[in-house]
Amino acid sequence: MQKTSQIKHNEIKAVIFDMDNTLFDFVEAKLRACKAVVELVGQTEEMELIDYFLASGKGIETLENIADYLKDRDLYTDETYRKCVKVYKKVKLDTIEVYDGIPEALENLRSRGLKLALVTDEDEDNAMKRLNKTDLKKYFDIFISTDMTGKKKPAPDSLLLAVEKLELEPEQIILVGDSLRRDIDPAKKIGMVTVYAAYGDRNFLEWKSTNADFIIDDIGELIGIIEGP
Repeated sequence: MQKTSQIKHNEIKAVIFDMDNTLFDFVEAKLRACKAVVELVGQTEEMELIDYFLASGKGIETLENIADYLKDRDLYTDETYRKCVKVYKKVKLDTIEVYDGIPEALENLRSRGLKLALVTDEDEDNAMKRLNKTDLKKYFDIFISTDMTGKKKPAPDSLLLAVEKLELEPEQIILVGDSLRRDIDPAKKIGMVTVYAAYGDRNFLEWKSTNADFIIDDIGELIGIIEGP
């Protein structure tokens, strides 16, 4: 664990978590889903489809990227597209794996009387499917999805709504996230204590310079931050 500042441990009352790649390895599940689609349509270059999601500019979760992939290879029909989307969604959800130590850490935090919140850029339906599949929903007191505010991070709207629902001041809250741009930066700006989950950062196109208060390579290190020196 690396720390860049001090906190008043007795004043921390809640922890807000990002979801994808902070609680579980969503990128790996997405890679497996893309591979399944590529194999379904008889192609061999496994990484080509993921490149559409990363570089198209349409969004990392936009299904239109699959349609573009098919059209560029003269493989598109409405039926083929529907089959690909079905396989993509199923494999992506089925292969999500929770990072080691996450359930234990969440249990530990709750046992200390801390409120736990989750703030995600996913819509409520997809987020709940992932939380139910991983059996993590039960740990969180507050849940904020992007469709509740109409804004995605790094816009601060979702974080501010979580603060409001927690009925706390930002400085009483720790934010844990894997994205420096979408999690750490906006949380820092509104006054939260920030913990950069470096273990989950697979944001290939983002800058990596950070002013996070703490940097952790394992979720277990978060408990040490809460306990203090």
